[in-house]
Amino acid sequence: MATLDTSEPAAPPEIVRVLDWRFAELLRAGYQPEQAERLAVAAEVDLHAAVRLLALGCPPGLAERILL
Repeated sequence: MATLDTSEPAAPPEIVRVLDWRFAELLRAGYQPEQAERLAVAAEVDLHAAVRLLALGCPPGLAERILL
């Protein structure tokens, strides 16, 4: 299973769990790992909107540009 790169300075465990969950959900929705990581760590990105865009047929690259 892919996980988020946490080689940066240590974040509190609950933050890491939330970021890992967001990352996994974005992968499951259809984003590539690099896209999922960028979206997962961006606090301004609404996870449900990110997933919904792909469910509605938006290509992942375009969805990422819309969200970021």
